Amino acid sequence: MEGKRHIIIVEDDISILMGLKDNLIAEGYTVKTADNGKEGFKLASENDFDLLLLDVMLPGMNGFEICKKIKLEKPLKPIIMLTARSSEMDKIAGLDYGADDYITKPFSISELLARIRAILRRAYPLKEKLEKFSFDSIKIDFKKMTAFVDEKEVRFTKKEFLILKHFIEHEGEVVHRHDLLNEVWGYDKIPSTRTVDNSILEIRKKIEKTPSNPKHIISISGVGYRFISGNL
Repeated sequence: MEGKRHIIIVEDDISILMGLKDNLIAEGYTVKTADNGKEGFKLASENDFDLLLLDVMLPGMNGFEICKKIKLEKPLKPIIMLTARSSEMDKIAGLDYGADDYITKPFSISELLARIRAILRRAYPLKEKLEKFSFDSIKIDFKKMTAFVDEKEVRFTKKEFLILKHFIEHEGEVVHRHDLLNEVWGYDKIPSTRTVDNSILEIRKKIEKTPSNPKHIISISGVGYRFISGNL
């Protein structure tokens, strides 16, 4: 499993900067911030990070210049450009300088978080294919699609195995219902989030000693779930 992802935000609007920081920390990321271009470039250049959120219009050094220089130093590090500009030429310029994505203000925080998750999945694929996993008194073999709880075989549906696998691959992170819909059912099927919740209830009945008070699949109100194996 991956540890916490490190995100750097460079944004001169303090209210936006603090709002982004609070939301990203709530999602389980670690965050460093800068409110001007020179400080932001120094922060991104001298520190390791997994993703850079970079405003275009910054005092001291603009976002395009920072993006170009950071991509020369750290070409594989993903960058999302944030800007109030909406012209096509500005977007093309950002992408030409090496940005991986571009989002125009005002934007919804849910859209930005979804883009961050998508870029992080592409940038940092799991190094090994998950085939087996054990936690508590539970043993799961994803290759054979078998599961044992307290040494007794328990039957899961294919979708329940896929849900468990997704949870395990993202242990400790907040897993959104919509991410599960996309990963397990696919957007073309368009099931409701209630379908996800019903599936989680069934999984809890099979793996939790007290399903009404779960210790492995924790509900995050209004968002989704967090998986905790207890192994970490």
